[in-house]
Amino acid sequence: MASKSDKTFLESVVETIKTVFWALIIAGIFRTLFFQPFWIPSGSMKDTLLIGDFLFVNKMAYGYSYASCPKIIIPGTPINIDADDFCGFIKGRDSRILGGEPERGDVVVFRHPVEGTDFIKRLIGMPGDKIQMKSGVLHINGETVVLERDGNFVETFEPQGPQRRTPVCSNGAVGRGGDCIKEKYKETLPGGVQHSVLNIRETRVDDTGVYTVPEGHYFFMGDNRDNSGDSRLPRPVGISFVPLDDIVGRADRIMFSSAGNRMLKFWTWRGDRFFKRIQ
Repeated sequence: MASKSDKTFLESVVETIKTVFWALIIAGIFRTLFFQPFWIPSGSMKDTLLIGDFLFVNKMAYGYSYASCPKIIIPGTPINIDADDFCGFIKGRDSRILGGEPERGDVVVFRHPVEGTDFIKRLIGMPGDKIQMKSGVLHINGETVVLERDGNFVETFEPQGPQRRTPVCSNGAVGRGGDCIKEKYKETLPGGVQHSVLNIRETRVDDTGVYTVPEGHYFFMGDNRDNSGDSRLPRPVGISFVPLDDIVGRADRIMFSSAGNRMLKFWTWRGDRFFKRIQ
């Protein structure tokens, strides 16, 4: 017969399991319906978003699709449950529950149409649009998008973020600790959205053919134009056109930012980016 202390121990274990279970359920519902956390892992959206920025993705902005379902990945364990595992049965319906259409200029998180990983880029082309780059300048439906010089973006040349990537500079080879410079411009999209874009050097995507965005799809580009695998490039190098079904939500505000490789290194926190609105 089990002793009173054994019963107390078993009751504590059961209570802990129940608490963890309901915490996971509540977190799953929160992530599915409202907001999803997102860390910026790369420099493709500089200087709008920096490596180490932490934000919440607003899932209510565009309604819900299979991509709204959460992913559960625990490093070092076999637990790797994808949104397809939860909600794959509704994938490919080209419709959203309580849907609202994304707007040009939004900064959007979406699932890569092939790999299933989450990406974040700026929405440039709407369904039916014709997109082209000429000498590094964006053209939409035959019209030149206004682009004005806005100084330089300067950062320290050093490893950044957990992946320890070093930035690409327009001022050539830079030693560690030196100033890494990129030309900065202000771009004004049709509809009035203004945002920064960076230029490093001439690349093959500075001059392109015309991309015609299919119905039900969108065209995305990174603000760091010469260091972004986006809709200008075919898969798997880029992302080509992104279907509405794969959109997760809109990024509205940076909550927190760290320039280091660990969040707990408080001396690397960027105090000027707390609760910063994304434009």
